[in-house]
Amino acid sequence: MSGQTIVKIQKEIFDPVQECLPLTQDRKDLGALVTFTGLCRDEGGVLQSLEIEHYPGMAEEEIGRIITEARRRWPIEDVVVIHRFGMITPGEPIVLVAATGLHRAEAFEATNFLMDFLKTEAPFWKKQHLHVDGAGGWVSAKQEDEAAAQKWLQTQSPS
Repeated sequence: MSGQTIVKIQKEIFDPVQECLPLTQDRKDLGALVTFTGLCRDEGGVLQSLEIEHYPGMAEEEIGRIITEARRRWPIEDVVVIHRFGMITPGEPIVLVAATGLHRAEAFEATNFLMDFLKTEAPFWKKQHLHVDGAGGWVSAKQEDEAAAQKWLQTQSPS
């Protein structure tokens, strides 16, 4: 395995460009940097904020396990995963997943894999706070997220 792995779980807003800059500085061997930034949606204007909780230590360990599996499947170089917790308002970034590789296909596949398993396996809990009467509640896992992760389990590693 080559490359660096960066995992951060933080309250603070991050800048995806600044976080990924070190991955490509002084590198002439890379063919791809694929990034995904998940943003907090306003859910049609009803969401005031999204509260995200996690178990410190457990979340980092699970994300590390997911990255190890991605590295087993694809020859990626560097991986960055940043996930926020606390109160997040619509428009703010929640998660950043980035992977570098010699070729785009492996970087895209690895980034998709990482995101699908972050949504289903990483121990984060989301609670919606709505504008209306302080209503809201915990967000349940979505079936489409589970289906997206399951498809990876049914495919063999390409390498």
